[in-house]
Amino acid sequence: MATMQAGSGAPRPRTRLLEDERWLAFFLLMPTLILLGLFIAYPFAKGILLSVTNTRVGVPGDYVGLAIFEKIWNDGIFREAAWNTILYTAVTTVFKLALGLWLALLLNRHFRGKAFIRAFILLPFIIPTVLSTFAWKWMFDPTFSVLNWMLREIGVIDQRINWLGDPDLAMGCIIAVNVWRGVPFFAITLLAGLQTISPELHEAAAIDGANARQRFIHVTWPLLLPVTMVVVLFSVIQTFADFQLVYVLTEGGPANATHLFATYAYQIGVRTGLLSEGAAISLAMFPVLFLVVIFQLLYIRRVETR
Repeated sequence: MATMQAGSGAPRPRTRLLEDERWLAFFLLMPTLILLGLFIAYPFAKGILLSVTNTRVGVPGDYVGLAIFEKIWNDGIFREAAWNTILYTAVTTVFKLALGLWLALLLNRHFRGKAFIRAFILLPFIIPTVLSTFAWKWMFDPTFSVLNWMLREIGVIDQRINWLGDPDLAMGCIIAVNVWRGVPFFAITLLAGLQTISPELHEAAAIDGANARQRFIHVTWPLLLPVTMVVVLFSVIQTFADFQLVYVLTEGGPANATHLFATYAYQIGVRTGLLSEGAAISLAMFPVLFLVVIFQLLYIRRVETR
């Protein structure tokens, strides 16, 4: 009995490290945390440090506080870039949502070749941005433009249009290309949301006398709204920080008419070597995006808790 009691009082073997769920979770998250730290947290912190100094390429800067932000706020081109970014994001998001929802409703129907069409419609989204944008740049070229050729052939115009050389037309062009590229993402994501809605709900509404429009407003749209808000959130973030598309098409021109936050920050920070001003311009979009994200997340939570 004494031996058994002594044995029962012996310390238990220690649990191996990876058998502890907390340590296992930590080890599994480590690669992600390292990547986030290297490519998101560090650049963000470095941008903040640069924005409060007067650093230039090859010249270490001194601390100047918020003087750089005050300087860019008084810059007319910066204010124009801010307005362009808001306009560009708002207009493209509305068009992508409307066209994407329309396509999703069409693709949700049963027809021959449905799988091929669903795959084909993703092409604008999966083609590299720079490659597809170069193709659009040739289409907008005043000399070789296929658009000018088509419009002249049908008698709409009698002289070439410089699509990217006119400020108003240039903004319309980059909006059109962004919509063309972003609609497939909306369409496929909303289509996935539509397929989670039970057909029995539509059948019950039809039995109650609801027409197609009423079924969409009172059945489809409320159930699709959480997915829609998430898609819009991702689209707003991506569009607000867009760089490749605008830079390839116009580089912010003509006469700074299509500059966005990202393109203007690149021009000031990289091309002219004013690293602090470039960092400050980049950080200027953060408060707007932060407010948009908070508002949409709160709205999504409110919708889900109804």
